[in-house]
Amino acid sequence: MNTNQGHRTHTTPPSARRARHWMRVLAATATSVVLLVLLAGSASAAPPHTDVLAVASSLDEVIDNARNWIVGILAGLATLFLTIAGARYLLGGGDPAEVEKAKTAFRAACLGYALAMLAPVFVAILKSIIGA
Repeated sequence: MNTNQGHRTHTTPPSARRARHWMRVLAATATSVVLLVLLAGSASAAPPHTDVLAVASSLDEVIDNARNWIVGILAGLATLFLTIAGARYLLGGGDPAEVEKAKTAFRAACLGYALAMLAPVFVAILKSIIGA
């Protein structure tokens, strides 16, 4: 009598095991980062005084602050795309479609970093146009 009758045994390919492993590593890393950010944010949640911190004394200062925010946001998004591209490349397991998606994400990250580096140039042009 066959004891395995009606039961199928499945073997998981090594690439799928690697993909699951790296997904777990990525999820654990992302969870750790979120927890650290939440812990760091909760430590400074109650400010010691209520002074106004964001008073701009000139238009030049407002433009500089806007430039700094733009550079920070673009660099953050570029880093996010770079992380996604790396994860796709690692988890692709040699699949040409996934490798192509990873390359596209790498290109988007490079574009984001280029825009972040050019943001001060755009702000300088804007300042010259408005005369600040």
